[in-house]
Amino acid sequence: MICFFRYPFKTPSFLFIFTALAFIISAAAFADDLDDVRQRGVLRHLGIPYANFVSPSADGLEGLDVELMQRFAEHLGVAYEWVETTWPTIFGDLTGQMVQSEDDGSVVVTGQTEVRGDIIANGLTILPWRKAVVDFSIPTFPTGVWLIARVDSQIKPIKPSENIRTDIDQVKNLLSGQTLLTMNGTCLDARLYDLYSTWADIRELDPTESLDDIVPAIVKGFAETALLDIPNALVALLQWPGEIKVIGPISEPQQMAVAVSKSSPALLAEFNRFFRQLKASGAYDEMVHTYYPSIYLYLGGFFSVEERDAIK
Repeated sequence: MICFFRYPFKTPSFLFIFTALAFIISAAAFADDLDDVRQRGVLRHLGIPYANFVSPSADGLEGLDVELMQRFAEHLGVAYEWVETTWPTIFGDLTGQMVQSEDDGSVVVTGQTEVRGDIIANGLTILPWRKAVVDFSIPTFPTGVWLIARVDSQIKPIKPSENIRTDIDQVKNLLSGQTLLTMNGTCLDARLYDLYSTWADIRELDPTESLDDIVPAIVKGFAETALLDIPNALVALLQWPGEIKVIGPISEPQQMAVAVSKSSPALLAEFNRFFRQLKASGAYDEMVHTYYPSIYLYLGGFFSVEERDAIK
């Protein structure tokens, strides 16, 4: 049976949100909470290889979120286990419910599946429809979405103003008639930013592919422009020097976080306590310097002393 409910992006009522969340919680196979994780002795880290959050290496895996989850497992006194997933299945692997977002902002629950993991961490952006499906932690990383283009594109980078909305409008005005690569169901979904109204020729990367495939696709000519989140763009500029350029912002500032099932409140609370301690100690900043040193040039305010003090 396929079940439908709507979760609009703009100012939904409290009653409607409560009903939507209650539906998911009651219908889902309950994921394990903190006591279950400790009893099992293993924290199952769900994720998708992506940028410097989760990266295959000669020794297995590395990356900011890999190290974060390994430290969290150590904090809990349990072993760490990596569980690879895909964008179409990631939330089902966490909650037991397969879901997808629709053009009108609703969420469709398409069936049940096996719960395979306890926590998602792979540079996961907080989005309105996702908040109806999972619970997010304290924000762990700053982000946003940029428009990038091949370096030989006739589209020129905008001249930034002091207003992000003005800059976004400038970028959107450049898209008419341009080929634009996106991926539905992710933070790079064109529907989230009303890009179909720009008259761009929008091309969608298959959701089973990796977001890391976007830059190679436009370099090879599949499209002239693409959406890319800021952390991945910073990695791509180093991996593809002289091949791509940043045109400007498509979104206002966004945030990333880890996610747990709505049936795992104690696990979420313990992660938040752990993360507050890690950030307040300065250890998290050291991790960020290792994997994303250039983020401080663009979104350094997230890591400021004032911000660190605010989450203690």
